[in-house]
Amino acid sequence: MVHLPQLIYDLGLILAAAGVTTLIFKRIKQPLVLGYILAGFLVGPHFSLVPTIADAQSITVWAEIGVIFLLFSLGLEFSFKKLVKVGGSASITAIVEVIFMLFAGYAAGRIIGWSHIDSIFLGGILSISSTTIIIRAFEELGVKHKQFAGLVFGVLIVEDLVAILLLVLLSTVAVSQQFAGTEMLTEVFKLLFFLTLWFLGGIFLIPTFLKRTRKLMNDETLMIVSLALCLLMVIFATKVGFSPALGAFVMGSILAETPQAERIEHLTKSVKDLFAAVFFISVGMLINPYTLGEHFYSILIITAVTVLGKFLSSGLGALLSGQTLKTSVQTGLSLAQIGEFSFIIATLGLTLKVTSEFLYPIAVAVSAITTFSTPYLIRFSEPFYNYIEKKMPERWVRGIGQYSSSTEKITSSNDWKMLLKAYAMNLTIHSVILIAIIFISTKFIHPQIVKYSGSELNADLVSLLFSILLMTPFLWALAGRRIEKHAYTHLWLKRRIHRGPLIAIEIFRIILAVCFIGFAIYLIMHTWYAVLIAVVLLGLLIVIFSNRLQVFYEKLEKRFLVNLNSRDLSNQYSDIVPWDAHLTELEVSPESSLAGKTLNELAFRERYGVNVALIERGRLAIPTPVRDERLFPNDKLTVIGSDEQIAQIKKHLEVSSQVNEDVQFSKKDLQLQKVKVLHQSQVCYKSIRDSGIKEITSGLIIGIERNDQRILNPESTLVFQPDDIVYIVGNKKRIKDFFTQNV
Repeated sequence: MVHLPQLIYDLGLILAAAGVTTLIFKRIKQPLVLGYILAGFLVGPHFSLVPTIADAQSITVWAEIGVIFLLFSLGLEFSFKKLVKVGGSASITAIVEVIFMLFAGYAAGRIIGWSHIDSIFLGGILSISSTTIIIRAFEELGVKHKQFAGLVFGVLIVEDLVAILLLVLLSTVAVSQQFAGTEMLTEVFKLLFFLTLWFLGGIFLIPTFLKRTRKLMNDETLMIVSLALCLLMVIFATKVGFSPALGAFVMGSILAETPQAERIEHLTKSVKDLFAAVFFISVGMLINPYTLGEHFYSILIITAVTVLGKFLSSGLGALLSGQTLKTSVQTGLSLAQIGEFSFIIATLGLTLKVTSEFLYPIAVAVSAITTFSTPYLIRFSEPFYNYIEKKMPERWVRGIGQYSSSTEKITSSNDWKMLLKAYAMNLTIHSVILIAIIFISTKFIHPQIVKYSGSELNADLVSLLFSILLMTPFLWALAGRRIEKHAYTHLWLKRRIHRGPLIAIEIFRIILAVCFIGFAIYLIMHTWYAVLIAVVLLGLLIVIFSNRLQVFYEKLEKRFLVNLNSRDLSNQYSDIVPWDAHLTELEVSPESSLAGKTLNELAFRERYGVNVALIERGRLAIPTPVRDERLFPNDKLTVIGSDEQIAQIKKHLEVSSQVNEDVQFSKKDLQLQKVKVLHQSQVCYKSIRDSGIKEITSGLIIGIERNDQRILNPESTLVFQPDDIVYIVGNKKRIKDFFTQNV
C-alpha cells in the first residue's frame, strides 16, 4: 500500500474545506478571508464533526510562508513613491488614528483586566485597518471614484509602513517586557537606516538587472526571479535582526518601482493567494469557541472600541488635515475595522510566547464582526453625515468649512524651506551610504584581508585605502556638492543676515564628512594618529579629481533617478484641484457605448463638467489629450471632477459585465438553424429588411431554399414566400418564437 505523507493529507483537507466555505461566502457576497477562517475552524482541533488535521507544525510553516507572500504582495501595491505623494492629509489622518487606537486599545485591555503586555499588543492590533477588506468593499459599493476614497487609500499606504514599524517595536517590547526608551529608539533608527539603505541599493541595482535581462524573462522566469528576490531579502532581513515579513514587504516595495511591477503582481498572485489562504486557515484553526464564549463581553467591548475609536480618530485626523466634514465622516466609517496586519501582530505575540492564548481568537472574532459591518458603515456614512450636519450648530459647520477652505490656500514654500529640505535629504542619504560602506569594510572586507595577507598592518592599509576610495564620491557629495543653487544664491544676495547660517551649514557638512573619515580609520586601525594624514590626503584627492568625482557621482545619480522613474506614474498631476473636485481613474469597458467615439463627440466637459487629464492605453500615456482623441476599450482615463460629476460618466464608461437579459448573448446560444416560413407567419410576404428579423433576433440569414433552389447570402430586398426554408445563425429560442408568431 502506498504511504501518503501526512502533510499532503492535511493540505488536501484544508484546501477542500476552504473551497467549500469560499464558494458559500462568494455566493452570499462576503469577504473570502472570513471563509478561510471558518474553514480553519472546521478542520482545527476545536471542531470534531469533520476530520481534523494531524500535523499542525507543518501547516504553521506554510502559514509563515503565507505571511511572507502576503506582505510581498502588499509591498507591490505600496511603493515608497506613493508614500511621498500621499500628502499631508493622509499622513496626519493615519498618525492621529494609529496613536489614538494604540492608547485606546491599551486602555481597553487594562480596564478589562488584562496584563500589561496583552494590552500593548491589543493596542497594536486595533491600530491598523484592513486594506483587503476596504478595497473589496469599495469595489462592491462602487465608491472608488469618490473623493473620500482617495484619502482612505492614502491612509492605508501610511498605515502599511506604520504596521512594519509596530512589528519592530512590539518585538522589542516583547523581549524587554517593558518600555525601554533607549532600546526602542535604537530599534527605530536601525529600522529607518536599513529601510533607507535597502531602498537606495534596491532601486540602484534591481531595475537595472531586470532591464538587462528583459529579453531572457518569460513569465515563468520572471516569477521565479521575483520570488527569489523576495526570499533573499527575507533572509537578509532576518540576519540583521528583523522579521521575515519586513524583508518581504521591502522587496515588494522596491519591485513596485519597476516597469514590471504589474506583471510581477499578476504572476505571483496565484502563489500569494494559495499561501495566504493557508495563513488565514491557520488563523481559524486557533479559534476556540469556549474561549470566545468565556470572553464574549470582552469581544463586544473591543469591537465597540474599534468601530467608535477608529471613526472618531480617523474623522478627527481628517478634519485636522483640512478635509471637509463630509469627507471626514466618510473616511472615519470606512476605516472602522481590523484585518490581515492585526492577525500578523497577534501571531507575533504567540510566536514570542508573550501574550495570552485568548488574545488571538478575540482578535479574529473582532475582525470578523467589523468585516461584516464595514460595507454597511460605508453605505451609511453619507446619511450619517447629513444627520450630523442637521444636528450640529450652524456656526460649527460654518467654522469647519472655513478651516477646510483656508488649509487649501496654505503655500509656505520659500527659499529656506527648499534649501533645508534638500540639505536634509542630502545628509540623510549620504550618511546612510557612508555608514554602510564603513560597516561592510570593517566587518567583512577587513577580516578577509587580514586572513589572506598575513600582515595586520598591510591589511589595515589596504582596507583603509579601499574604504576611502569607496567613500570619496559620497564624501564629496556630502561636503562639497552645491545643492539648490538658485535658492542658495538668492538667500546669499538677498540679505547679509542669511550668510551666517549658510556658512554654518557648509562648515557642518565638512565636519560631518571628517567625522566619517575619522570613524572609519579608528575602526580599522584603532588609532587617531592617522586621521590627520587621511584627511589631508582625502582633501588633495578631492581637489585634484573634483571634476572626475563630479562626473562619476552624476552618473551614479542619473542611473538611480532613471531607475526610480522608470515606471510611469498612473497619476502625473497634483491632487490640489478647486473646490470638491478630485482626480480619479476610470476604465472604458468593452461593452460601453462610448468606446470608439472622440472626446469632441462625447463632450464630457460640456455635458458633465468633467475634464480628461490623461489617457493610458497599454504602455502609451496621452497627457491632456486633444478633442480628436478617440476612446478605445480598456483605456484608463484619469479625470477631474466632483463625486456627482464622475458618478454620471462612470455608469456610461464602466458598464457592468452582467448586461440586461434582453440583450445578453452568449456563444453557446449561437447556432445555425433551419426554419420554415409558414403562410400565417408575420414575416411572410415581407422583405428581409422590413421583417425586422435582424433587429429583433440579432439573427443573420445566410441562405434561403425555395423550390429546390438555394439562394446564398440573399439581398435585403428579397421577399419571404410561403414554404421558404431559411438558414439563419442566431439564438434558437428567439428565432423560433419570431418565425412562429402569427400575423
